[in-house]
Amino acid sequence: MASSSGIKGPGEVGLEKMLSRRMTRLPTMLEGGEEEPTADSELVPSSLVSIVPILRVANEIEPLNRRVAYLCRFHAFEKAHNLDPTSSGRGVRQFKTYLLHRLEKFILFIREEMAKHYQIASVLYDVLKTVVPSEKVDDEINRYAREVERKKVHFTHYNILPLHASGAASPIMQLPEIKAAVHALSNVDNLPMPRVSSAENTQQKVGGSLIPEDGSKSINNLLDWLGLVFGFQLDSGTVKYLLDKVTKNYLSWCAYLHIESNLKFPPDAATQQLELLYIGLYLLIWGEASNIRFMPECICYIFHNMANELRGILFGNVYSVSGGYVESSSQGEESFLREVVTPIYQVLRKEAQRNKGGTASHSKWRNYDDLNEFFWSIECFKLGWPLNRKAVFFVEEMHLRTEAMLIIAWSPSGSIAAIFDSDVFRSVLSIFITASFLNFLQAALDIVLSWKAWGSMEYTQIIRYLLKFVVATAWVIILPVSYSSSVQNPTGLIKFFSNWASNWQGQPLFNFAVVIYMIPNILAALLFMVPPLRRAMERSNWRVITLVMWWAQPKLYVGRGMHEDLFTLLKYTLFWILLLICKLAFSYYVEFMNDTVQHNIGVVIAIWAPIVLVYFMDAQIWYAIFSTIFGGINGAFSHLGEIRTLGMLRSRFESVPIFFTAHLVPFSREEESRRSQEESERRNIARFAHVWNAFIKSLREEDLISNNEQLLLLVPYSSGDVTVVQWPPFLLASKIPIALDMAKDFKKKGDADLFNKIKYDNYMHSAVIECYETLRDILYSLLVAEEDRQVIRHICYAIDTSIQQRKFLNNFRMSELPQLSSKLEKLLNLLKGEHEDLDASKTQIINVLQDIIEIITQDVMINAQGILEKSEGGTSGTKPMFSNLNFELMENKSWMEKVVRLHLLLTVKESAINVPTNLDARRRITFFANSLFMNMPSAPKVRNMLSFSVLTPYYKEDVLYSEEELKKENEDGISILFYLEKIYPVRGMMYYRDALELQCFLDMAEDQGMLPVGFSALENLHNFVPLSICYILAGHRPMNPVQHYQDEMAYDVKAQAITDMKYTYVVSCQVYGMQKKSAEARDKSCYQNILNLMLVYPQLRVAYIDEREETVDGKSVKFYYSVLVKGGDKLDEEIYRIKLPGRPNDIGEGKPENQNHALIFTRGEALQTIDMNQDNYLEEAFKIRNVLQEFLRSRHRQRCPTIVGLREHIFTGSVSSLAWFMSNQETSFVTIGQRILANPLKVRFHYGHPDVFDRIFHLTRGGVSKASKTINLSEDIFSGFNSTLRGGNVVHKEYMQVGKGRDVGMNQISLFEAKVSNGNGEQTLSRDVYRLGRRFDFYRMLSFYFTTVGFYFSSMVTVLTVYVFLYGRLYLVMSGLEKSILENPTVVQNIKPLESALASQSVFQLGLFLVLPMMMEVGLEKGFRTAIGEFVIMQLQLAPVFFTFQLGTKAHYYGRTILHGGAKYRATGRGFVVFHAKFADNYRLYSRSHFVKGLELMMLLVVYKVYGQTYRSSKLYLFVTFSMWFLVTSWLFAPFIFNPSVFEWEKTVNDWTDWKKWMGNRGGIGIAEDRSWESWWENEQEHLKYTSIRARVLEILLSLRFLIYQYGIVYHLDIAHHSRSILVYGLSWLVMLTVLLVLKIGQALRPMFKRLGFWDSIKELGRAYEYVMGIVILAPVAVLSWFPFVSEFQTRLLFNQAFSRGLQISRILAGRKDSASPI
Repeated sequence: MASSSGIKGPGEVGLEKMLSRRMTRLPTMLEGGEEEPTADSELVPSSLVSIVPILRVANEIEPLNRRVAYLCRFHAFEKAHNLDPTSSGRGVRQFKTYLLHRLEKFILFIREEMAKHYQIASVLYDVLKTVVPSEKVDDEINRYAREVERKKVHFTHYNILPLHASGAASPIMQLPEIKAAVHALSNVDNLPMPRVSSAENTQQKVGGSLIPEDGSKSINNLLDWLGLVFGFQLDSGTVKYLLDKVTKNYLSWCAYLHIESNLKFPPDAATQQLELLYIGLYLLIWGEASNIRFMPECICYIFHNMANELRGILFGNVYSVSGGYVESSSQGEESFLREVVTPIYQVLRKEAQRNKGGTASHSKWRNYDDLNEFFWSIECFKLGWPLNRKAVFFVEEMHLRTEAMLIIAWSPSGSIAAIFDSDVFRSVLSIFITASFLNFLQAALDIVLSWKAWGSMEYTQIIRYLLKFVVATAWVIILPVSYSSSVQNPTGLIKFFSNWASNWQGQPLFNFAVVIYMIPNILAALLFMVPPLRRAMERSNWRVITLVMWWAQPKLYVGRGMHEDLFTLLKYTLFWILLLICKLAFSYYVEFMNDTVQHNIGVVIAIWAPIVLVYFMDAQIWYAIFSTIFGGINGAFSHLGEIRTLGMLRSRFESVPIFFTAHLVPFSREEESRRSQEESERRNIARFAHVWNAFIKSLREEDLISNNEQLLLLVPYSSGDVTVVQWPPFLLASKIPIALDMAKDFKKKGDADLFNKIKYDNYMHSAVIECYETLRDILYSLLVAEEDRQVIRHICYAIDTSIQQRKFLNNFRMSELPQLSSKLEKLLNLLKGEHEDLDASKTQIINVLQDIIEIITQDVMINAQGILEKSEGGTSGTKPMFSNLNFELMENKSWMEKVVRLHLLLTVKESAINVPTNLDARRRITFFANSLFMNMPSAPKVRNMLSFSVLTPYYKEDVLYSEEELKKENEDGISILFYLEKIYPVRGMMYYRDALELQCFLDMAEDQGMLPVGFSALENLHNFVPLSICYILAGHRPMNPVQHYQDEMAYDVKAQAITDMKYTYVVSCQVYGMQKKSAEARDKSCYQNILNLMLVYPQLRVAYIDEREETVDGKSVKFYYSVLVKGGDKLDEEIYRIKLPGRPNDIGEGKPENQNHALIFTRGEALQTIDMNQDNYLEEAFKIRNVLQEFLRSRHRQRCPTIVGLREHIFTGSVSSLAWFMSNQETSFVTIGQRILANPLKVRFHYGHPDVFDRIFHLTRGGVSKASKTINLSEDIFSGFNSTLRGGNVVHKEYMQVGKGRDVGMNQISLFEAKVSNGNGEQTLSRDVYRLGRRFDFYRMLSFYFTTVGFYFSSMVTVLTVYVFLYGRLYLVMSGLEKSILENPTVVQNIKPLESALASQSVFQLGLFLVLPMMMEVGLEKGFRTAIGEFVIMQLQLAPVFFTFQLGTKAHYYGRTILHGGAKYRATGRGFVVFHAKFADNYRLYSRSHFVKGLELMMLLVVYKVYGQTYRSSKLYLFVTFSMWFLVTSWLFAPFIFNPSVFEWEKTVNDWTDWKKWMGNRGGIGIAEDRSWESWWENEQEHLKYTSIRARVLEILLSLRFLIYQYGIVYHLDIAHHSRSILVYGLSWLVMLTVLLVLKIGQALRPMFKRLGFWDSIKELGRAYEYVMGIVILAPVAVLSWFPFVSEFQTRLLFNQAFSRGLQISRILAGRKDSASPI
């Protein structure tokens, strides 16, 4: 008898190959959660009764010996398959699947038990050594312990590859690619063995592994060898390509610094082994570098020195004569971490602490980029190797067109043609003088602004700055002097210069000077037109070329050779030339022409300042217009909108399988050429059907469609029984009834006319033939008696013969077809129905069938009497005809599918053409079909595709909701479950694995010529039933099961193995370890939910930071580890643990640091970043192979992409009007916006997830984001900046999309906009933006500016324009100058340009320029009529109010960041958002950004309304003033308009009480902002405590704008009775200064006033001001709350989309949920 000690029995090896994953048993076998051990013997089908004794023996012996029970069951399975190889018996297929499930569970049990036994034995031995002296432990126990240690590696946890697993090889280890890689890495025989500690023993080799002389650690592969040599922490034609890609940045770094690379390959060396060593060395350095991964050139420096050391060990062995071992500079475990990583980490940590939480100036501390750029200089080699801790790095700080337009405008004619006049042209030439002054100013600013950094600059850079300044100074002198000599009749200063240069006669000197001055610019223009030459020169490291390029731009390691090819350059250049022509023409004719105002400086500023500001801002409007036009054209050429509606889908569905095959099926030209057109078409449909049906079934699983809609949408799998293509029923709706009516009413006698009418509709023709052939097959298979079948054959022969002879209408009565159809429908209903009384149902079926035959032979057929007579003559007469039926077919799934489909074809009405009814399902179906028509690379086979990983950063978001959490009600009585039921459908997350497994199976089936027929591949995959078993069970490939399982890997297991090799999903849950240890209920819940996800999805990997306290030298020290875990039996299993130099998040921003620590656990050549608020769809996952192919193709000599951007669908737009506005805005940006950025402008960067990265490119160049504190707040876009600066290429593709949830509440949206505005403010100050602006050519720089920081700068300018205009008008009114100006008709006429300029400002303010791209994109994808309708609805729902309010958010936070810095992450709290926000919350959030400014502008407008007279008669007066009043109203009241239930009187009273309580509470240490006004007010002034002196001065200067009131407030109010005495002036100044001191200057000079003891008084005056402002704002809300209809109107306004969908919004808002309603 076999023992249960773990020895494998016969047959186990083969089954282990197949049964590598959990399989679900069918519910018909066992009901309930736990299966009983004795159940299988009682479930044996009647046709397999002979195996019952075997299974009973298995059940009896299982408690004693599970292995023998396993062998018995295996024998039973083999015997069952031999008895019924086709699984045709009733219940046989289900029983075999269940038995396989039992066998698989035993194999998993054995492996888990062995792993537990080895772990227990190892722990017990450690305990024994602790409690028993070593000399008393038996030698035999020690021997057993060594054996356990040697063998337990075979049962350790692994990530993807079970490298050390014992027994049969895992399926993934049998793949040729894996075998080759393992073999190459295992080649360690010829390597010198390092000395670890002692040299007493000789080198030995055990089990294929080298063991060093002390036997401390075996060397299984090259990585183990590197770990021993350098002290890394280790648990354990393609090579050349990988080496080149991994070391490309290192080689570029060496060339830049003019040092020799240490990648050397001696002629007699094993090249591949050495290449693998270099690759392994770099990746080990990178993997253990922790935060240093953000410093790629620092890693290059480390690799350079360690590669040199490695080369010395391999080829410079000083002990070669004696045969001894070479010692490296690093010895022992963790020595690399201790000696290299930790010292650099400590420098980073020290610098991060000097950041002071984001309050310190960027120049006061060194961030990642500062420290990394130290390694761009040859000075870095002063660090030495090993690192010199006393080096500087460780101990010191390292710190024209406008003028030409004006000249032409002031010429006598004012026409553009005047430029050809000699005098005018000579005047235009003066722009070169202006250019020289601007160059001089630039040179001076370069010196001033870089002065503090001169200490860390190279001397060449300093010389360049000084020479630039000297040359600029020379030109400032030469050009004016030479110009003066060419002017006729000079006067003034020009006359002086002209006399001075009078001795220069003849040809004017100015012409020569201009030519010389222009030579560098001409050369630059020539290089601009030849991008390849310019790119080559910038990337060249030749010293001569470097010297030539040195003058044009500073020498930098990044930003070289970023120029695109000539075709791309021409595209974006043409775009901007056209845009600038339109803008300049508009500005010339509307804003500047004939403006000759001459007044005092105040009047000039008051009138011209708004015009100048608008001039610099309105280019953003022109960009919006042009991007809309070009983006629409681009989208149309990309086939967007090819299929917009279900009607368009139906009309083009025949083409969908063709394009599906062309794009999503790996193409073999040879195979296709051997097939006929008909065969190719059928194979296209067969391939398409599996993927399409998987998509439709996923919609059903997500509950987006009903069961009936699923049946209508499914495409039948190809079958040889039907000669035509079987289209989905929704395409064939009403085709059969219409065909019957046509035939019944057909009056002509010729068959051809009827047939032509049917053939005219291809779908009708297919439906008719399919119905006929399917009915024939159903009847023929249902009948048992040969005589009955003979009747069917006679009828079919008569039909076929009549059609061939064109006598169908002569031999058949069409008028009887409706009667026949009615009987057929009844028969099909009986066949597919559920039968309580089977005998009665059988009788009904027989009777109906007999009626059908009778109708056919007697009513429909004209000459059919002989058919029945012939058949009846051959019968015995014992049973009536058509009564012997095969009712067992009703258990056959494939036969019943035919019955159901035929019933659908006969009964489906026209309403079926509108399925699905769910709008989201419609959108997904139409987009998937449309995407197949778009341009995309052909998909490779899964085995040949690029491998990739998906990385999701997670912090503390809710992962899953427990039943208690779902049903827990909020303060309004609404549960999360009720909210989700009413608002959101159920959604999936990641489908890549399912998609790849299905596609991999289809690839293999295609290779074997056995494309699945008659069943759903995905259904079996989802049920974890092996597809090869499905073939056997279905009878497609009968074979000996033992031979099959031992000799051939099951297809589904192989598909799973290939998918494991190609795809990895890692979630970076940095606080998972903390949540595991936490005692808080929420943390425990998050931990348990994440664990549950890992247990349900074994392929999911979770990375986290583990914190441990250990005692070192008697002190408790914290250590940190990056840990990767996966789901185990009941708990998580640790795969990798890497010790870190310290806490990663202490240095950089949270999210990028979270990504960085998990990046080392990702695999493959590509990496997709997915956020927690993003979704994925199965149908989109099918296209991931195409997306990855983008990395391998370059067009028009462009570089291969390094980032592939994808579009997003915002699925939260249906919650409310705000969500809809945000959804439309975001959708337009991620579609048409990014489309135009990528092509033609070539300035698309990385704007967040779901972009796909070239993983190797980015891991060798700083990662997928930047992490420096504060400056990299918007970490995503800096990754795009970095990729572009380092020679990458970013593209955008729209044939694939992912879902994304956006903020849907007013406060959430505002916090998000504040965060983005802060981030853009920091971008404006960053070196990346500066370098991109300097390194781009002029037109690409324009694209870059207006699509990044320029947009936010324009928003700020828009607001400033309103301020400048109103304060300018206030100055004119208060000073009394307005009246005198109005008396001058010239001035009145020249007010028009100002009006036009302000009209442009109004367009920007109202967000109309944001609506243009929205309308274009909606028009492309839904139709322009829909776009216009949505535009009108948006206006009715007050979208301009929303956009105007967000304009204020952008301007405030962007401006504050530019002025004071201190940007910080703002959590938006994406969650349960349809609720009422309290007034106190809104006041805290919007007081400084909107309310204060709104009230100020309102006062200005009121004063100007009372006293101003300027352009009351102008046509644009109403529009301009209306836009400003609209801005004021939006800023003051938008938070209330878009706040649910704000106009309910009860809510208003509660808000007032809560706000008053908050205002009265005292603050102090530990008092939160939401509990006390004082705490909030102190925090609002916090930025002034740390801001610079320059910012304080500017803040004070801006506050002086209030002094304009002094000009006239006393006199216009007639307080002084027109007295102009000094006393009156003095009193008015004193009053204004006092107000300024209290409201503004006191806050700016807070430390001084605190010392003077005035701060408390200022605080109380501030409280009084806040009281007044709060009352003014809340009063109108309180008045409107008296009227109930206002609240009803607001609810409808906010939730119009929800009302349209019939949702119970009022119950959600009011909290009056019916407790009796089911949840």
